Amino acid sequence: MPIEHASVRAMHKPWGVSDLQPWSSIDASSDAVGELWFERADGENAPVPALLLKLLFTSAPLSIQVHPDDTFARAMGMPNGKSEAWYIIAAEPDAQIGVGLKHRVTPQELRASITNGSITELVQWRPVAKGDVIFIPAGTIHAIGAGIVLAEIQQRSDTTFRLFDYGRGRELDVDNGVAVAHAWPPRSHGNPTRLTDERTVLVAGRHFVLERIELPETSSWALSAESETWILALDGNASIGLATLSIGQATFAGGGRTGIEVGGNGLTALIAYPAQAPAGSLLQRLGQQPAAPDLPKLTGLTEART
Repeated sequence: MPIEHASVRAMHKPWGVSDLQPWSSIDASSDAVGELWFERADGENAPVPALLLKLLFTSAPLSIQVHPDDTFARAMGMPNGKSEAWYIIAAEPDAQIGVGLKHRVTPQELRASITNGSITELVQWRPVAKGDVIFIPAGTIHAIGAGIVLAEIQQRSDTTFRLFDYGRGRELDVDNGVAVAHAWPPRSHGNPTRLTDERTVLVAGRHFVLERIELPETSSWALSAESETWILALDGNASIGLATLSIGQATFAGGGRTGIEVGGNGLTALIAYPAQAPAGSLLQRLGQQPAAPDLPKLTGLTEART
């Protein structure tokens, strides 16, 4: 199994921040950074992954936007659409996100709200706090407010149709945005489901599974990755194969089996991989009898087929 310490690409954004500590030592004092993209170590020659892992830092609201699904994206000549999920790492007390609309509207009403700016009042806003999980299926109108640090896992696509941008002067794509948008309130996607003492499934959709793992200090594990697997450290540290992992760092596993040696502070991390259901044999504690978890049917976490 190839185990790589992921490289990091900083993306400068008008809504970004100047201080990325403790998640990164990158100096953003002269040009605010809004996103850190985790890439394969040899990104120019390695196969393109199906998923993209990011960290986002917000000092101002992002645009109100929407992403296409696979069908619409491919009709436009793109390889796939974009569904995504957010894990809130930190949030100021008044931080909020927008997901879906307060009530159903017609395409004509949606277009009018974009034109006159009232879409900011039509979006369904809610407060967020550390540990919250938000699933954004393609077609969901969404926005991220100020004062948030979050991890995002998504289908690998940068196709965004902006509907409103708070006067920043960036290009909007109203026609495509209205065409792909679900102009109604979002469906509930259930709560995180604990599989074992160490594994909690946060999202299981048609394109990826996102889990949080909490491994005790100085423990040893076998990681069995059926396909590409991204691991982002939220707290603690570990060695995965020959790669080290600490807060704000990520590793990429290309499939197969490798060892995890957890440090003295334990390890809390996010794990994401392309699948429609959790991998039963993902983690096995070494020195114990192997026992696959009794995986429940995660119907409450799956992506809505709308």
